[in-house]
Amino acid sequence: MFGLFDGDGWAWATTKALFWLLVIIMALGYIPDRAYYFVVSRTMDVGLVLWSPVNLCPPENGSSMPCPVPVGGVLPWQPSPAQVALPAPRTGGAAAQIGTNLLYIGGTDGKTPSATTYLTKVDKGNLGAWVEGPALPAARTDAGLAILNGTAYLVGGAGPDGAPTDTVWSIGLDPATSKLTAWSETVIGAATTPPPKLPALPAPRAGASVIAVTDGIVVAGGRGPDGKPTSTVWKSTLDSKGALGKFEAQAASLPHPITDAAIAFEGAYLWVFGGSDETGATGYVQRADYGPTPGPTAEPGAPPATPAPDVVIRWATLDAANLPAARSGGASFTANGAIYYVGGTDGKASRKELYWALPDSGGNLKGGWHHLDATDLPGGLVDAAPVVTSATAILIGGTADSGVLASATRASLAPQEPFFRLGIAGVTVPGLQIGGAIGVQLGYLAAAGVGTGNFVLLVVVGWAFNHRTQISAWRERRKIAREAKAPEAEEA
Repeated sequence: MFGLFDGDGWAWATTKALFWLLVIIMALGYIPDRAYYFVVSRTMDVGLVLWSPVNLCPPENGSSMPCPVPVGGVLPWQPSPAQVALPAPRTGGAAAQIGTNLLYIGGTDGKTPSATTYLTKVDKGNLGAWVEGPALPAARTDAGLAILNGTAYLVGGAGPDGAPTDTVWSIGLDPATSKLTAWSETVIGAATTPPPKLPALPAPRAGASVIAVTDGIVVAGGRGPDGKPTSTVWKSTLDSKGALGKFEAQAASLPHPITDAAIAFEGAYLWVFGGSDETGATGYVQRADYGPTPGPTAEPGAPPATPAPDVVIRWATLDAANLPAARSGGASFTANGAIYYVGGTDGKASRKELYWALPDSGGNLKGGWHHLDATDLPGGLVDAAPVVTSATAILIGGTADSGVLASATRASLAPQEPFFRLGIAGVTVPGLQIGGAIGVQLGYLAAAGVGTGNFVLLVVVGWAFNHRTQISAWRERRKIAREAKAPEAEEA
């Protein structure tokens, strides 16, 4: 269109049109956008910072951490204050957060299993003092734990006599009072009276890998009544009323019988890693596809069939994906799309290393397992109970070289990005980071002010381009006036 009115031709018209389009986008879009984020964010990028040879990180990251911190990296572990230690040393227990309640469940003092549940309040990763909460119906250690729809399920575990059990107990918030319930063998908040009973495991298990999935709970491996690792995989599926159904054996069993292994559910995949087989600690990583099984095609005009529950479809192993070293009894958690494994034993001594991996959408571990010396634990730790609250990972209790612990160790899962980066095509500079609604409103005002100012400048530039003759005449008059004043100034 510009070419129709430009005497210099299409090429020059197109060049000018694209130039002014970019100027308008920058003036009315990009620059006001940067003004907003300069007010509300800790840092602001100017340009495109794809690679930066100059990086400055805040001291909160610590001097031992690389800058920037690699994707998935955590900040160094720090001991929690003595005021938030458990009332008594515990190892082999489980930890769960239900609302603002943080629970440490069961475990052992190193001699006998415990039925005690310790309870504290948690706020943005900060813990209060522990008190005794609802006790378990019986002592349990090495039990599996899954949190599904706000309810915690304690699955199996070793009983008072040390033998594996088949029990499933639950605890959650009372729908009527929003207070923590007692441990129960029935469905919490069920509409029926009496409420339905939770299903028991098909066989006793301790040290099993238990995880909540989209529509139920999966239980993999563990020690059976004979004390040997198993390869069984069971699943309990939620019904339409939110109650767990019978645990059903999955057609796909574990390739390697395992106990005391970690488990994670990311995307459409289940991961079971580490643990012990009959020869001791292993570094196996076993991955399963999880989802709907393909069914027969419906006949034309037939009513839609009830969707089948998701199942564990197949397991796969790959030596290249195994842990860097054999580990059993370590703590595992997931956060921000990464899988973490910390501590445990190699069969000879307790270990302190933290490993993490970044699964992609295809179930592959991008770059394998990662490790940084700075993110290792202060010392070896086995059978600690992990929990992620806010942006903090906490390891509670466990066994160290000194014995069973009551203390906790924590690490931030949100390292700070560099506050200044100088790249080839851009730069990152510090921002004001004004929080809350005030910061947002000030950010809007900054963006609106910059955008309005740029709009006025564009109008002025546009007017000048359309009045070039008048501008040239004005400049000429100014030049003549200056020249006329020059001799008078010399005479004076």
